[in-house]
Amino acid sequence: MIAIVNYGLGNIRAFANVLKQLNVPHLIAETREDLLKAHKLILPGVGAFDHAMGLLSLSGMRETLDELVLEKRLPVLGICVGMQLLAESSEEGELPGLGWIPGRVNKLHTENISGKTKLPHMGWNLVCPERDHSLFNDLPYEARFYFLHSYYFECADPFHSIATTGYGTSFSSAVSAGNIHGVQFHPEKSHENGILILKNFSELN
Repeated sequence: MIAIVNYGLGNIRAFANVLKQLNVPHLIAETREDLLKAHKLILPGVGAFDHAMGLLSLSGMRETLDELVLEKRLPVLGICVGMQLLAESSEEGELPGLGWIPGRVNKLHTENISGKTKLPHMGWNLVCPERDHSLFNDLPYEARFYFLHSYYFECADPFHSIATTGYGTSFSSAVSAGNIHGVQFHPEKSHENGILILKNFSELN
């Protein structure tokens, strides 16, 4: 059972639709009791870091998420701002992040980006795996995914970066440390490639 964490942000229904298409048991979690039914977690998110972190703290699910992820080691997939919340802090705000993967969220460098509109990084771009990882099973190298963001996750340990994308500079577009995973792109908006990412996550041990 995959719980999609509903703390007020993210394309909750879109994730539920993909999992339904894949015949993957799932629920939309809005309480501690919902979370305790899960074997895996999806943490979506859009918008600003502090706003997302504040809503997650107010949801009443923060402590349970820490318990499930850090103590019981349930696999979790953070998506877009949900991935950024995995970090310890963000240049975008002042609140501490979840701190599940050591690192900081920084603003994308724009000096090497041509064109008037430099941020947000919006649209389709290539994701290049840096090492073998089950999230990318059966995907072509440099598969394309949909992005919408202005900040990126800088891992304290480069090994935790499992894929990169170029936009003015190279940044981590997927991270992984043990049972904790994150992708900066939106699999729920990335057609076949995104569906495969969610399928691969559902099959992780």
